[in-house]
Amino acid sequence: MPLEVTAHAASGSVPKSWIIRLITNLTFWVLIAIIAAVVLGVQAPATAVKMEVIGKTFIDIIKLFIAPIIFLTIVLGISGMDSLKKVGRIGVKSLLYFEVVSTLSLAIGVGMALLLKPGHINREGLQMQSAAKYTSAAEKGFSWLEFFLSNLTLQVLLAAIIIGVALNYSRYRWQVIAFLGKISKIVFTALKYVMYLAPLGAFGGMAYTIGKFGLHTLVPLAKLMGTVYLTMIIFVVVILGSILRYYKMSIFKFLRYIREELLLVLGTSSSESALPSIMQKLEGIGCSKSVVGLVIPTGYSFNLDGTSIYLSMSVIFIAQLYDVHLGIMELLSIIGILMITSKGAAGVTGSGFIVLASTLTALHKIPVEGLAFLLGIDKFMSEARALTNIIGNGVATIVVAKSENEFTETPAS
Repeated sequence: MPLEVTAHAASGSVPKSWIIRLITNLTFWVLIAIIAAVVLGVQAPATAVKMEVIGKTFIDIIKLFIAPIIFLTIVLGISGMDSLKKVGRIGVKSLLYFEVVSTLSLAIGVGMALLLKPGHINREGLQMQSAAKYTSAAEKGFSWLEFFLSNLTLQVLLAAIIIGVALNYSRYRWQVIAFLGKISKIVFTALKYVMYLAPLGAFGGMAYTIGKFGLHTLVPLAKLMGTVYLTMIIFVVVILGSILRYYKMSIFKFLRYIREELLLVLGTSSSESALPSIMQKLEGIGCSKSVVGLVIPTGYSFNLDGTSIYLSMSVIFIAQLYDVHLGIMELLSIIGILMITSKGAAGVTGSGFIVLASTLTALHKIPVEGLAFLLGIDKFMSEARALTNIIGNGVATIVVAKSENEFTETPAS
């Protein structure tokens, strides 16, 4: 009798068949939901569009967990650390990493767009939509105050840091930590049950996208979409893969480990939908609670690798579409402007277009109305942006955790 079977017999348990393991796997049901949504979107677009409420409701429920999870994770992480200097060092190191990698992603986006020339296509056959609301919003300019006031994640992050630091000086520190620890367990248990609804969320989001915009809208701008997706794949595999390899980890093992979160993001087109569960997964792989709590929420506002690639490629695409020649200084200006404005492209629907409009306006050379060509396919490229963003933030967390000796090796890693 094989050793494995003997062990199961001794313990009184029966090994599950692959069918049982498959049908009880959440990833399987999310994938089935996405396939079903695509079929419904193609065969019955009108019905598929009505599924939007399902996707939105799921994301709204998940958003209810984001603030308490960020608050509890950061407060417990900081108040449980022995050195506040380490908290400051983790924060500075995270921001430095974000800036370096985000700038690299902008440069890669520009370089790939110049190499593959996605804008060298016939403009006459392209569908245009009005971009007036984005261009008018861009005229107001970017405000860091407005960015902060409209970003709940950053507000909760700041409040949690202040309270976490203050707790270190309180004589009731351990009583509060014990209480918040119990609350944290309750919140994460509730989240576990909500995540069983993930297939419904993915179905609603994908069905609406296919039904509303239709696969036929992809054909005229297939070259741009292909270039964006290819660039993001190269960025994840080569750049992020090389960073993880330096820290003795495999990008492919990491992607397999977070496959449920990736499928959820693919279905909902929102990296926020997977924020609470990716925080759990990163703790599960070995990152300390304090590093996860500080890096992930900050990264969702300041480390948008996928968005950076898309924004830089879109600027070059519009320039190529209108046969506008860009010199070295103008290309450097695009990267420099986007280094600042791209930080405001988080969390608000349509904010990416406002950033693009602001960038084009600042350059005074590329027609802003070129945004109208991108509106029809933007929804289909949001999946690539969101996927790259969440992978990038996961890698950033691992890098900071390992560099700070706040990483415990586990079988998952």
